[in-house]
Amino acid sequence: MKLSRESEYGIQGLIHLAQQPAGTVMQLAAIAEAQGLPQSFLAKIFQKFTQYGLVRSFRGATRGYTLGRPAADISLREVLEAIEGPGLFERCIFWSHRCAEDNPCILHEGWKQIKPKLTVMMEVTTLQDLVRRAATARRHKRGR
Repeated sequence: MKLSRESEYGIQGLIHLAQQPAGTVMQLAAIAEAQGLPQSFLAKIFQKFTQYGLVRSFRGATRGYTLGRPAADISLREVLEAIEGPGLFERCIFWSHRCAEDNPCILHEGWKQIKPKLTVMMEVTTLQDLVRRAATARRHKRGR
């Protein structure tokens, strides 16, 4: 399960949005600029987030995005599946396109043991947890 750059950018964008006061509507350009991300790429990601209800989009005078639910109610699994697809946690971490129960790779048995733990970790980790971790990482960088 190799995650794409799209997942990295999407998580960064959501973290930035979640760091704002509740209900804040932010334009995508502001999110992209604050995180140093390409706006056009982020727009495609946020379209997926809107489809999955992770963010709400607004048009008109107050256009932009806000979280669709509180950050504590958005799991990392939901975020990753919105971007990578719903079968993300079913794919083999090593050779996703070639490995399956009926055609296992040589590492398949090990992956079967790890996968449930990884899945649970992704389900219990929330966007709020990621916001806290990002804040801690920033403090550590400044303290160097």
